[in-house]
Amino acid sequence: MKAIFQHSLPGPDDITRDILPNGITVLARTNFNSPSVVIGGYLPCGSLFDTDDKLGLADFTASGLLRGSEKRDFQKIFDELESAGASLSFSAGGHTAGFSGRCLAEDLPLLLELLADALRRPVFPKEQVERLRAQSLTGLSIRGQDTAGMASLTFDQIVFEGHPYARPDDGWPETIKAIKRNDLADFHQTHYGPRGLVLAIVGSVDPKTIAIQVTKELGDWTNSSQPEIPALPALKPLKRIVTRKVKIPGKSQSDLVIGTSGPRRKDPEFMPASLGNSVLGQFGMAGRIGEVVREKSGLAYYASSSLSAGIGPGSWDVSAGVNPANVQKARDLICKEIERFVEKGVTIQELSDSQSNFVGRLPLSLESNAGVVGALLNIERFDLGLDYYRRYPNLVQSVTPEEVLSAAKKYLHPDRLAVAIAGS
Repeated sequence: MKAIFQHSLPGPDDITRDILPNGITVLARTNFNSPSVVIGGYLPCGSLFDTDDKLGLADFTASGLLRGSEKRDFQKIFDELESAGASLSFSAGGHTAGFSGRCLAEDLPLLLELLADALRRPVFPKEQVERLRAQSLTGLSIRGQDTAGMASLTFDQIVFEGHPYARPDDGWPETIKAIKRNDLADFHQTHYGPRGLVLAIVGSVDPKTIAIQVTKELGDWTNSSQPEIPALPALKPLKRIVTRKVKIPGKSQSDLVIGTSGPRRKDPEFMPASLGNSVLGQFGMAGRIGEVVREKSGLAYYASSSLSAGIGPGSWDVSAGVNPANVQKARDLICKEIERFVEKGVTIQELSDSQSNFVGRLPLSLESNAGVVGALLNIERFDLGLDYYRRYPNLVQSVTPEEVLSAAKKYLHPDRLAVAIAGS
């Protein structure tokens, strides 16, 4: 990568990182070429804290933060955002609840005030809670009829059996129905606080003033009841091929997901596995999987592989949408291609092509303020170092075919795969 582009990537010289006295981490980067500002962040109150009987509570709570506060009702929050042309939203995953927003630089104080109001003083009005419940139940009903969604959910249940990752973050219809308004208020009061909160701000702003503005809105926030993040249990690896099918009558397409667990984001095998996955089912027309299953055999409407890695164990899998009559043929071809990948690895040319793709697309992913916010949050979440994106090209280019093969052999065992199928 040319030096001029290398220097344009986020690095220690242009990322400001401050930690407020109450534990909030603030990351900032200036971009005066844009009149707007993007914010993003997270705090440790995800579904890991949910009980089985009220699974979905963390997600439900995050969805309710903008539905009314001690200072503003839902309509006033909406009107203030709309009048400024701004946006703000919340969501929750397994480990964290996240937020994102956008505004003009001149409206950043307003956006930060609304963010702080939602984080610190939500009231969860009963009428709004019931509206959210209805929306959630509708979404879960749709999920139950979605072949791709149900295949993915079933895959997680096989691979992560006995582990929190086996549970859907948005819960089940019966658990959403069991959640009361007081559950939302209690979850917020216990789990929301400054410890572990990370906020990234990128755009036409002076980093020196950002910490001052954030301190004004969130600097005096405390919550002594915030619990420690639950430790993840050890994942029990599959010992054989496990196949599970979910019947969804009346569907003209079946979806299947085949794979196993993968590396964590900080594992040394992550980069080799990521590049290997590109060859297996991403690069060009969905890599080898796409070429064999879709292009040559015509057995799938789509076919590709994915590698998902986070704080805990990830997943490495192949997904395909096929005619129900072709499920077995597609399954056999995918398993055969996984076996070939594990036995022979990747060629020098295949790896070189993927490496060039990874390095070449990095500047494009960081062209927008939102892309840089995501990058800063990744740096903080996985403790990658402020110079990570400056080092990234070398990290990618240094991976060898032998390292890719080693990662494939460590995680992809053809005789120990999860096979999830959803359809008629």
